[in-house]
Amino acid sequence: MPVSKSAQKQVRVTERRRLRNKPIRSLCKSNITKAERLIFRGELEAAREAVVVAISSLDKAAEKGIIHPNNAARRKSRLMKKLNEAQALALAETEPKAAESEPEAAEQPSQEELDSGG
Repeated sequence: MPVSKSAQKQVRVTERRRLRNKPIRSLCKSNITKAERLIFRGELEAAREAVVVAISSLDKAAEKGIIHPNNAARRKSRLMKKLNEAQALALAETEPKAAESEPEAAEQPSQEELDSGG
C-alpha cells in the first residue's frame, strides 16, 4: 500500500486511466481477432473491410496514448502480412488454371546475344 499522499493519489489516477483505457484496448483486440478469423476462413472481401476497421482502431488507440505507436505499427504490420499472404494464395490458386490453357512460348535469344556469340 502506498504511504505518501502523492503515491495514494497516483494509485487512484492510475486506476481511473486503466478503466478508461480498457474498453478501447479490448475493442482493438476484438477487431484484430475478427479480421484474422475472416482471413483464415478465406472470406477476403469481408477480411479487407475488417482489416481497415482494425487498423483504424489501432491508430486511434496509439494516438490517444493507450498503446505505444510501435505496438500499433507491429500489430498492423502482422495483420497486413496475413491478409497479403491469403490474397497471394487465393491468386495462386486461380493462376495455374489460366496458365495451363496458354502454351508457354520458348524463349528466343535476342539479336545482341546472337551477334556476341553469347
